[in-house]
Amino acid sequence: MITEYAWLVPMVVLLPLVGAGLTLAAARKTWVQRVVSMSVLIGMLACASVLLWAADTLGPQVMYVGGWTPFEGITLVVDRLSALMVIVSTTVTMAVLAYSIGQGASSFDDESDGHSPLPVFHPSLLVLSAGVTTTFVSGDLFHIYVGFEMLLAASFVLLTLGGTVERVRSGITYVQVSLLSSMIFLMALGLVYGATGTINLALLSQRVGEISPGTAALLHVMLLVGFAVKAAVFPMSGWLPDSYPTAPAPVTAVFAGLLTKVGIYAIIRTQTLLFPQSRFEDLLLWAALFTMVVGILGAIAQDDIKRMLSFTLVSHIGYMLFGIALGSTHGLGSAIFYVVHHILIQTTLFLVVGLVERVGGSSDSTRLGDLARISPVVGILFFIPAMNLAGIPPFTGFLGKVGLIQAGVSDGSWLAYTVVVGSVVTSLLTLYAVAKVWGRSFWSENATGLTGAGPMRGGHHSALGLGVLAPTTGLVVVGVALTVVAGPLFGVASRAAVDLVQRTPYLEAVLGSGVSL
Repeated sequence: MITEYAWLVPMVVLLPLVGAGLTLAAARKTWVQRVVSMSVLIGMLACASVLLWAADTLGPQVMYVGGWTPFEGITLVVDRLSALMVIVSTTVTMAVLAYSIGQGASSFDDESDGHSPLPVFHPSLLVLSAGVTTTFVSGDLFHIYVGFEMLLAASFVLLTLGGTVERVRSGITYVQVSLLSSMIFLMALGLVYGATGTINLALLSQRVGEISPGTAALLHVMLLVGFAVKAAVFPMSGWLPDSYPTAPAPVTAVFAGLLTKVGIYAIIRTQTLLFPQSRFEDLLLWAALFTMVVGILGAIAQDDIKRMLSFTLVSHIGYMLFGIALGSTHGLGSAIFYVVHHILIQTTLFLVVGLVERVGGSSDSTRLGDLARISPVVGILFFIPAMNLAGIPPFTGFLGKVGLIQAGVSDGSWLAYTVVVGSVVTSLLTLYAVAKVWGRSFWSENATGLTGAGPMRGGHHSALGLGVLAPTTGLVVVGVALTVVAGPLFGVASRAAVDLVQRTPYLEAVLGSGVSL
């Protein structure tokens, strides 16, 4: 079925790819790279906003690439969920790009002592954005795999910017883990095609039920494992805290906001479309509980703010997995709402840590102190999203957690109640972790006696400027604004969840009306 706004669907992938080529060609002209990159992201955001309106009012928007049918070619699909994900991912990418421009460092000279080349930042960031959106709009498993590989290639370049020993070591760890998950996913793809004769998601939703239960269970497990590694679900999460903190602040921010969420998105899509009668709800609930608890216990043991936030990132993946495991419309709607919240807040916090490093010369809380007096603006910018992350009312973190808790209580099983208790404990421990960082870094006197700003502590840390403050402040404002529009946002997330559970809107958009389940 050809939809009215189908022509906009491939634009969210084509724009960043074309932009990546243009910025690579303009490698010697930084101002051209900046203009092209920002223009591309603005265009993507405009397209995604129209697509969200179209998907919410007219139904999923479908593009048959090359005119081929779903039986033969690639299908791109934008429903409420994918449009929402493209909007929030593009928003945070714009903020990260503005931050990097503001610090005058597509080369990240400040972080790498001037030894990092790198005009490849802009092309790599746009390829990363293209990989993210490819994953979100793909209508078949192989195209999702292509999106993951685009992410992997761009991520390795960004992670190792500067070429320091720590970054290269972290990059190698990240690539090894990512290649392992990609290998599992690719093997699962081959088995899926061999068992069903297709990799199109809409067709698979009809054919998976026709294969033997044992084969379906094997395929389900392999896909879950492949996606769970990318989403940093416990016990496959150990790689993340060692990989993210070494990168430059803008890179860490975009990684924290987006990369694990593409794994969560893939789990949502396959769980609802391919395996609606999953046998593994209990397993997912246990994984959600352990991801929450183990992650937050790791966070409270950290002194470095980046590592603490990396562990909270792992921990809060458990909340999203909780809603997915419940499988109800309320659970899925709350999980989608929490994904949007977490992308924005986690990205914001890592950008703020970049400001902390510029003011205090370090992200180690034991070496910081009195930052609230030295830079009250940075203190406010950290405090607001930190309270949001901890789930303090009335912020979106609180609203999302309440929605998940209500969904867990409605489920009524003892395991769901156990995860509800774990989620409450995790929220309290998150508050403890960020309060500890606040107390050491912003409120208390510095134990080392270092009380000057960054330039006084090493000579190479530039002072804060409007260029880095403005995008960070903008994201903080957007995070607060989400609280104001939480009702409409929850409405979109809930309608997206209803479509996911029913499956019919997606299938009819791709395969035509009269589809039988």
